[in-house]
Parts: sequence; C-alpha cells; structure tokens
Amino acid sequence: MSVPDKLQMAKLLDELGVHYIEGGWPGSNPRDEAFFAEAKSLGLTRAKLAAFGSTRRSGINCDQDSNLQALLATGVGCITIFGKSWKLQCTEALRIEPSENLELIFDSVRYLKERVGEVLFDAEHFFDGYADDPDYALAALKAAIEGGADYLVLCETNGGALPHDVAPAVKAARALGRPLGIHTHNDSECAVANAIAAVREGASMVQGTINGVGERCGNANLVSIIPALQLKMGMQCVTPEQLARLRHVARTFDEVVNRTPWMQQPYVGLSAFAHKGGVHVDAVKKNARTYEHIDPVLVGNERRILLSDLSGRANVQLKAAELGVELDQKGSDTMRILNHLKELENRGYQFEGAGASFRLVVDDALRRRPSYFTLKNLEVHVGLGEGHQTHGAQGDTIVRMAIRVGEEEAETEAAGEGPVHAIDRALRSLVDRFYPELNKVRLVDYKVRVVSSGDGTGSVVRVLIQSSDGDEVWGTVGVSPNIIHASWEALVDALDYKLVKDGVQPFVPRSRRKTAAQTTRARNSEAPKR
Repeated sequence: MSVPDKLQMAKLLDELGVHYIEGGWPGSNPRDEAFFAEAKSLGLTRAKLAAFGSTRRSGINCDQDSNLQALLATGVGCITIFGKSWKLQCTEALRIEPSENLELIFDSVRYLKERVGEVLFDAEHFFDGYADDPDYALAALKAAIEGGADYLVLCETNGGALPHDVAPAVKAARALGRPLGIHTHNDSECAVANAIAAVREGASMVQGTINGVGERCGNANLVSIIPALQLKMGMQCVTPEQLARLRHVARTFDEVVNRTPWMQQPYVGLSAFAHKGGVHVDAVKKNARTYEHIDPVLVGNERRILLSDLSGRANVQLKAAELGVELDQKGSDTMRILNHLKELENRGYQFEGAGASFRLVVDDALRRRPSYFTLKNLEVHVGLGEGHQTHGAQGDTIVRMAIRVGEEEAETEAAGEGPVHAIDRALRSLVDRFYPELNKVRLVDYKVRVVSSGDGTGSVVRVLIQSSDGDEVWGTVGVSPNIIHASWEALVDALDYKLVKDGVQPFVPRSRRKTAAQTTRARNSEAPKR
C-alpha cells in the first residue's frame, strides 16, 4: 500500500470505530516513516495511532538502538514492541541466552514507558512458548509488567494452535493482573476462533486486520470478529451505526489494495446472505431466522435471492419484487416463468450475475417486453494475416450490420479490436440515433465462461456483461456455442434493460406520429359533447 492508501484506510478505520491503528514499523522503511509524518493531520476522532517495532538489540543500550529511536521519532503516544516468549526463539533465532532476552524486554519497555503515554508488549510465540515452558513464557510477561507495559498482547505467531490450546494459556496470563490482548494468525484456519476463545478467557483487546490479510495465511479477520463479539456475545466494540458500515469498509479495502472481494466472506460477502434452494427461499420469506444467523442490515449487507434449477416459486416472486414486478406466488405467470428459467438454466444460462436479463425474461413471460429493434443482418470479418498469428492488430475486425427500428431500416460498418468490440460499436452507432437515452450506457465488464467443454472448440459458452449508465450497474447474459451469438444476446439485453427501466416507448417514425395525432384529434372532434 502506498502512503495515500494507508492514510485513506486509517481514516476509514477511525470512522468504523477501531480503537488502535498500528501504522507500521518506522525503523524498517521510509514509507512507514512518511505515513506517521502525514497521519498527524488526519484528525482521528477515536483511534490511537500506534508505532510498531522490536525490543532493543543484544549488546546495545536503548539510547543507541536505532529501532527504539525511530519509534520515538514518530511522536505518537502509543508504541507496540514485540519480544520473544519462547526459549527456542531465544536460542535459535536471536542466539542469546533466555535470561538475556528477559533483560531486553524489561529494558525496552521501561525505556519507552518513560517517554510515551502507552506501551503495548506483544509476546511473540507466546502459545508455543507456553506449551514448551509455561514458566518462561510467563516470565517474559512479568518482565514487561516490571518495565511498565500497559497491555500484554499474547501472540499466536505460528498460527498452529487450536482454541483449546489458547484458552488455558490466556487464563494463566490473566492471573498476572495486566490487561490482555490477543494476536492470532490463520495458518490452521483458527485465527478468528482463537481470538474469540481468548476474549472468553478475559482478553480485552483483539489485534487483527481488515479481511484477514497478513503474512502467510493471514491474520485474524476483524470483519468477522467485530460482529461475533458484538452481536453474538453482547460485547459492544463499536456503535450500531458504525457496525452497519462494516461491509463498506471491507469492500473499500479490497478496492484500495486491488483485490477481488471474497464472495463467501462471512457477514459481508456477496453470498453471505444469498439463498438459492426453493425450500430455503420459501422459509426465509416467512421468517428470515430460518436460514439467516443475523439480520444482514446490521453489518451493511443485504439478502440476495438467486435463481437456478434449484429455484422454487418463492425465488421467482421475491426476485421479481426486487425488480419492481409484483407476482402471485401461486399464479400461472409465476409457474410459467419458473419453468422457463429452469429450461434456460439447463441450456447453460445463469442469472445470479445477470439480474437485468432476468427482468427481461419476466417481461417476456408476461408478454409485455417492448420490441425496440430487430437484427436484419450481421457480417463479421476478422483479418488474420502474416504477423498476426499470435496477437490481433488494432481495428483488425470489420462488422457490417443492419437493423430494423419500427418501419425504418439502418445499416453501418464499424471496425474494432476483435468481433465483440466491433459489434458493440456498430450496434451503438445505429440504435443511439433512435434512442438517445442509450448515450450514457457503457460496457464496464465482459466475461466468457465455458459451460460445457465436451465439444472442445465447439463448446457452449456463457457471456456475462456488466453495463452502467452512471447511476446503476446491471448484468446481462447470453449463451450459445457461437461466442458471437452469445455476445450479441447479452449486448441487446443490456440496451433493452436500460430502455425498459427508463420507461422508453419503442420508436415511432415522425410520419406515423403525425398520422396518429391527427387520428386522435379527428376522433375527439367526433365525440359527443357532455
């Protein structure tokens, strides 16, 4: 992350209600030093900035240790330092005697505590150390207490412990009488569970990251821990209004670091409250608690009703309601739509990411989908000559297209970087003349999936398109063994959906508009007066 990225996330974390933001290790790189220099002007309202580093090096006093001096130079009021609490780390990693390690902890904590308001001691490898030699692991904590540490943070650094390993170790540390924190890694997929186990035993601080990012398999995921503590254990961490921003924070973080959001992420993922099976959907409609462990609104998420060959009439009714179409669950229209959907799914269609195409399927079934234009002719010519065997050249595809709009026909020729690009340009150049509302529509994403691979290059493909008019983003789908046909279908759905949602009527030529108006006036003049 760049310095501006880190500053943006620090502000977002403060708005979420996080209590401490560990901004980095200023003694290790210029970027973290720059962050602390600029973070002073953020105006954080709740979070404390903490600088992170290690205990002093062996053989050097605190005044000479560049790491400790860099921590103090940040000017923040809270410093976190880590030290070893496992004998193996002392003898194998630091190559010092375990007794000297205790001196490093005491000296470093005492030196910092005399100069800043708050010192957190991260007992690195505490749980491995406790399992190997409980007395020494606790001695490391006692050295930090004697130095004046405000918090003892128990670090499950290797990520291999299980909740039943964590609980007794935390209980032993709690007997020392200092506030405890927990810092877990996810190498055994237990980071969240281990953090919760520690809180149950008395830890009052949880260290973690947004979306669980971190070294190796990641750190404890605060996006899962915060709602678990607050909604399930009754421990208020943030305000309800801040909790409702949780999904926004998680998605913003993914955007900042350019990472694809995890659809199945608990609480905030796109699929976290998505229902597909007809039995599930019918039950959720009656009482959401039947298949939802919390109200998704509490964490800023929403319920999603998916459509597939597992769908029932309740799926169709609720999904249609999302799009503003009221259906009777037991009505013939609903059953006809459901049967048509299952037929389409059997052919390879999928509407989970193509809600706009589903809306048009509903309109088709209700016989109310307008016909805005029809294709008369489409020819695609792809040039592939010497030197183009491995990659295409700009404008290497020519498309000739003719469409009918009402009683008028229009044709054009367009070049593009591939057939779909050329088809899109040709189609837009034609339909925009008749429907200026489409000028704002832009294709923002295009994906191709092989539905059935048994026929090799003749396999059925599914094309998913996302379009936007600046206010809304919608998805459409097309399926065919011919990628051109599938793309055409998805492109047409994208434009039709925009016209339908805006209430645009099919194009009528000027001459017909005039005749229709005259006929209306003539009929009005012949009508009896009241």
